[in-house]
Amino acid sequence: MSIDELRQAEGELKSRIEHLHEFLHIDDRKAEMAELEAKMSAPDFWNDKESAQNTVSQLSACRNLLEPFRKLESEIEDYSVALELAGEDEEFLKETEIAYRRLLKSLDRMEIMSFLSGKFDRNNLYFSVHAGAGGTESCDWASMLLRMYRRFFERRGWKDEVIDLQPGEEAGVKSATLHVTGEFAYGYMKGEKGVHRLVRISPFDSNARRHTSFVSVDVFPELDDDIDIEIDETQLRIDTYRSSGAGGQHVNTTDSAIRITHLPTGIVVCCQNERSQHKNRATAMKMLKAKLYEYEEEKRRSEADAIRGEKMENGWGSQIRSYVLQPYQMVKDLRTEVETSNTAGVLDGEIDEFIEAFLKAKK
Repeated sequence: MSIDELRQAEGELKSRIEHLHEFLHIDDRKAEMAELEAKMSAPDFWNDKESAQNTVSQLSACRNLLEPFRKLESEIEDYSVALELAGEDEEFLKETEIAYRRLLKSLDRMEIMSFLSGKFDRNNLYFSVHAGAGGTESCDWASMLLRMYRRFFERRGWKDEVIDLQPGEEAGVKSATLHVTGEFAYGYMKGEKGVHRLVRISPFDSNARRHTSFVSVDVFPELDDDIDIEIDETQLRIDTYRSSGAGGQHVNTTDSAIRITHLPTGIVVCCQNERSQHKNRATAMKMLKAKLYEYEEEKRRSEADAIRGEKMENGWGSQIRSYVLQPYQMVKDLRTEVETSNTAGVLDGEIDEFIEAFLKAKK
């Protein structure tokens, strides 16, 4: 690029960062962060542990947004300095162009947030996986997929908590539900709902044959407290059972886990992460309200993907993404056509390109 092109690019970069500053409410976030830090400095901050943890999560969400933005602002300032040097000495021209290309990628990634303007896009979410056709194979695939997403959450600085976990009979998990906390968590993850297909040589097949497995992913937002959903408790079936995971003697010897079935819709939610049946019930009711809200929104909209996405059968012909490990290495999103041969990286949580491609396509 010529020096004139790089100077023109400087104006475009500054315009984009100003747009992001406005859309992401950076000034409001800074004020919120200062308020939260002051709250944490109070001597009685940890007296209410639940409230304190919520404050820590809010502060973490602010930092996860502000720190990358501040870094971008600093890098654009550095670019302006490099541009002045390049105007005086052409030896700095190549270095300045490299800095520009790097800034473009960083801005593109942060501008993804500007696509997240849906009603619940800023919210936390409930995330679940359910093994489909394939028996033990699918349970193992559900376990792999769960690990992949948890690694992705970790990379983004989000926190996740296991709400319910049903292990497979021989390996893996039949189903699992997580509560995920992070800035724009639902907005980023809403496109991941659907069926994920795996093709590989089965580790459970003594004849080393190739198997195909399916797992469905469901994503729904955590609702704000000001959204009121009325639930007639006479329409609920509430079952208690023993928690199936590790967690100490009390967890495994009392019926603290809760399963709630909403009879008119057939919606089922489960929670077993707390030792208290009362707390598990409260969490399950919160999840049920979120799912019922989604259900009602879906009924009011003609398009299938308004909130929940097209409802699909958990099997052949309904997958949104294929993960092929044999006879070749390829992960391909069937909606955006984005694909990569880096299957190991994808299964370790490197799925940003699939998520961002979907959000750009929807925009």
